[in-house]
Amino acid sequence: MYETITIEEAQARLAELIGKLNPGEEVLITEDDQPVAKLTRQPGGQWPCQPGSAKNTPHWMAPDFDAPLDDFKEYME
Repeated sequence: MYETITIEEAQARLAELIGKLNPGEEVLITEDDQPVAKLTRQPGGQWPCQPGSAKNTPHWMAPDFDAPLDDFKEYME
């Protein structure tokens, strides 16, 4: 089931309409009692990284990356 609204109402309330739509829901937009468009919300995207996607990517790490910082030297004694 979908909601039907006029094109004028859609223009006035577009942000609100998009905000309340759940993925897969539709709002039918009409002009002169004729359907002219459907407003739908896209399903949420997936995180762009996939597990293991950087497995064969070369990584560089400084040889002293885990050395104590000079700023904390007095706390390390």
